[in-house]
Amino acid sequence: MAIQFTDHGKPIPNGNLLVVDGLNIAFRWKHAGNLAFCEEYIRTIKSLAKSYDCGEIIVLGDGGSNYRKELYPEYKANRKERFAEQTKEEEELFIEFMTELEHTMKTLREKENILTLKYRGVEADDIAAYICQNREKLGLDHIWLISSDKDWDLLIDENISRFSTVTRKETTLDNWDEHYDFEPEEYITFKCLTGDKGDNVPGVTGVGPKRAVTLMQNLGSIFDIAESLPIHGKYKYIQSLNEFGSDQLLLNVELMDLKLDPVAHIGNDNAQEIIKKVENYVSEDRL
Repeated sequence: MAIQFTDHGKPIPNGNLLVVDGLNIAFRWKHAGNLAFCEEYIRTIKSLAKSYDCGEIIVLGDGGSNYRKELYPEYKANRKERFAEQTKEEEELFIEFMTELEHTMKTLREKENILTLKYRGVEADDIAAYICQNREKLGLDHIWLISSDKDWDLLIDENISRFSTVTRKETTLDNWDEHYDFEPEEYITFKCLTGDKGDNVPGVTGVGPKRAVTLMQNLGSIFDIAESLPIHGKYKYIQSLNEFGSDQLLLNVELMDLKLDPVAHIGNDNAQEIIKKVENYVSEDRL
């Protein structure tokens, strides 16, 4: 049955949840030069909720990651460099963009009765991971993740899927093979080997997607690979892997595996508050 909305525009509750990467999808309008996007933003997420038969919508804000920066001070340090290189005009436009995003989040909370979650020092990725981890406890049938961030594909299973507002494509367990040359449980190994330039997480020099898949096929999981080092081999990328070392590989797991321990990233108090808020939100009668 398609989602229904009340006269006040609120979705009627059912067992599906839309989890929106709030900052991520807002960049869609920034890149288009639209810095007055509040109304269109709200229409978009409501339309997606309707398309995916989601009775509830939660929009996540991003507060950075204290946990990852403590583990690895260089985490996302490249972004500071990019901001430092902004012109005065670019800086003013970014401030205007963030102001509009805050206005949008406030409108969602106060006028649309849509739950927004944001915590200082906590990334949206980890809030999403924690909600997904507790899907059954929350009584949810399916969670649709709305983000262009492929990191969120680490969370995909038979009851969790992702839609990208950039590519306009879905990634689900059923169509996984259309997007990747490895199994979903192997994705974290792939990421730890190749790194993440956007987050300034290093990968093994000379190891791109094809070689990462070969290493996984020959050596197994990231833990198997770390335990196997040093590996004998004449190829330069094997030497690079040995130099990269097991410690850095396992550090990459802690930095990038969203499923590993989301509470460690969120903090116990925040985690308890999130569950309480989401439980109340998805169970309340908002008609």
